[in-house]
Amino acid sequence: MSYLGIGISPGNVAIYNGGKMKLIDQRLRLTEVLLRCSVSVFALLALILMVTDTQVKRIFVVEKRAKYTDMKSLVFLVVANGIAAAYSSLQSVRCVAGSMKGSVLFSKPLAWAIFSVDQAMAYMSVAAIAAATESGVIGIRGEEKLQWMKVCNMYTKFCYQGAGVVASASIASIAMVFVSCISAFSLFRLYGATQRRLNLAVVK
Repeated sequence: MSYLGIGISPGNVAIYNGGKMKLIDQRLRLTEVLLRCSVSVFALLALILMVTDTQVKRIFVVEKRAKYTDMKSLVFLVVANGIAAAYSSLQSVRCVAGSMKGSVLFSKPLAWAIFSVDQAMAYMSVAAIAAATESGVIGIRGEEKLQWMKVCNMYTKFCYQGAGVVASASIASIAMVFVSCISAFSLFRLYGATQRRLNLAVVK
């Protein structure tokens, strides 16, 4: 009996069987590496675009510069993408190193740690995009009831580049959600393998 390549030897010791299930595990690892690299690239791109997004507009005799620090939601987006890019880069290195060594993740504490942080990254990314999108809608349409004027008709370049930031961050966020699903699968399959060993032990 095996579970993604994990089998039980006659001595009740976990072994790695190879074959078709090993191939599936390798493809899963490759998918994880590609997704984590995508998160790193698009999150970093979003961060760079946001930090460099600025526009100066003359209003009567006063020059007003629009920049991301004017809105807390955009600051949150920059911080979130910076954290996601750094974390995903480190995890990509771990995945590549593990693939080169041919090692398999059997440590439940480590699997729980990766799963927990991946979930936190996914939620943080989605929250940051939601906040930035809401601010963008207000910038485009304004909010009459709160007497917030629309500003994208004046700072067109800033808003267009901001839209590109949200798009790039959204791609990174979607990839992060898929990564969190893979880490969840990698964690809970360990409990499936343990249960199979216990079942065999009871039968014996």
